[in-house]
Amino acid sequence: MIEVDASDSRYHRQELITWWDQSRLRGANVLVVGAGAIGNEVVKNLAMVGIGRISIVDMDSIENSNLARCVFFREEHNGMAKSEVLASEAQAINPDVKIDSYVMPVQRLGIGTLRRFDIVIGALDNREARAWVNQACRKVGKVWIDAAIEGLRGLVRTFGTQGPCYECTLSDEDYKAMSHRRSCALLAPHEIQGGKTPTNATTAGIVAGIQVQEAIKFLVGKSEMMSLLGKVWVYTGDSMSTYVTGYQEDPECMAHDLYVEVQDAGSPATLKELIEIAVTKKGEPAIAVDFEEDLIKVMGCSKCGGNEFSRLRSSFGLGEGLCGNCGQELVGGFSSSMEPDDPRASLPLVEFGFPLSEIITIRFQSERVHYGIQGV
Repeated sequence: MIEVDASDSRYHRQELITWWDQSRLRGANVLVVGAGAIGNEVVKNLAMVGIGRISIVDMDSIENSNLARCVFFREEHNGMAKSEVLASEAQAINPDVKIDSYVMPVQRLGIGTLRRFDIVIGALDNREARAWVNQACRKVGKVWIDAAIEGLRGLVRTFGTQGPCYECTLSDEDYKAMSHRRSCALLAPHEIQGGKTPTNATTAGIVAGIQVQEAIKFLVGKSEMMSLLGKVWVYTGDSMSTYVTGYQEDPECMAHDLYVEVQDAGSPATLKELIEIAVTKKGEPAIAVDFEEDLIKVMGCSKCGGNEFSRLRSSFGLGEGLCGNCGQELVGGFSSSMEPDDPRASLPLVEFGFPLSEIITIRFQSERVHYGIQGV
């Protein structure tokens, strides 16, 4: 039998760190949300340290301006999906890891999908996506690590299953801006993104390194070493200064909702079928059905008389706020709940555009019951 010199291992130097546990990293499953400048650096770091499985979700395509900030993108990648290119290129640097990609808004993964990851790392550039990730992680009990950059400045913060969350950090102006954009019911996720922010590769590399460093501590079971739980690390490259400060928890924050138990409901054909299952198990009438995102009800086209329909906000694509027959601007309203006797409950579930794995909540007089369903 040939003995292998441990010092020749790919991970030998990092395993010399006294608290390091490579076997835990090998078994870890991490979701990276965003495949831009920060996302490239995060995935690079995760792959190099040997994270067993990495999933990347991003809805955008590569542009020429990405090439100066994203280490894995080349000119020949222009127009290709960011997440797919990043997964393919990063896979090549370490055959030990498995990297998956999703070309879609993170909302299309569904809150149910987030349940299978050990930790979520955000590489986002807008409040709406951060708020969704924050609420989803809080509900299913997952830690997530956020980062942001602008010019030579950056920040990293970690939000746990208790204490302050991302929404606790938002100002009244932040909420006002989000509320205004949310009121535009027929905007697709692509259409509610913020403007372009000045960034560069060096700042992205710095904040991504801090993010992955904190994630490693969590993944190897050293949560007590995490320095940024409920706190923010702020970096100012102009003056090379840094500081850490804590966030205050808002006891009235609506995002502090933990789903203690989620029951598997498979793939019901209709909402009515799911309601009947829930009522039979509970033995009392349901009073409402709650969704994880807005259900948009689109009125019939006022110009050509096109049919009305209802779909989840994240399932809308670019330009779908216009009638497909005549181009007339459609009118719609939104709600995050439905009454059990709503006629739409009898429609095929596929018509609502549910994501890959979702949670639907049935409200009873006595309690809420959460059901996990598979997208159809």
